Amino acid sequence: MTKTRPARRGFTLIELMIVVAIIGILAAIAIPKFADLLRKSKEGATKGNIGAIRSALSIYYGDMEGQFPSDPVSLTVNGMYLAVIPTAKAPDYHNDSSVIGLASILLNFTDAGGWGYMDIPSNPSYGNIYINCTHTDTKGSLWTNY
Repeated sequence: MTKTRPARRGFTLIELMIVVAIIGILAAIAIPKFADLLRKSKEGATKGNIGAIRSALSIYYGDMEGQFPSDPVSLTVNGMYLAVIPTAKAPDYHNDSSVIGLASILLNFTDAGGWGYMDIPSNPSYGNIYINCTHTDTKGSLWTNY
């Protein structure tokens, strides 16, 4: 009597190589999309933060009967309007920053990152806060237009 070996079950080298190639292709597609999602999330956080600062400025304006602060950092005194100045995140262009540049000092927005505040009463944009970045977001809009 001759004994036959039971058939071995497993994957061949070709099958394993095909699976590895498919995983590599999927990773090559997914990693750039993931990086883009990170950038979009930082942009969303910045848009939310500028909304929070603008809301605090509006409340301050109402409380002070039509006067904007000379420096938005005063919004954080005793945490009455803001606990802290939120961070501006302009991914790929500037480091995250919560610094507020005053237009009377900068004379123009300098693309330094952070925030820009129009503190010149004679300017029609008096009391407005901007993102101090002249680059574009993922949709092609200028950061200073927010």
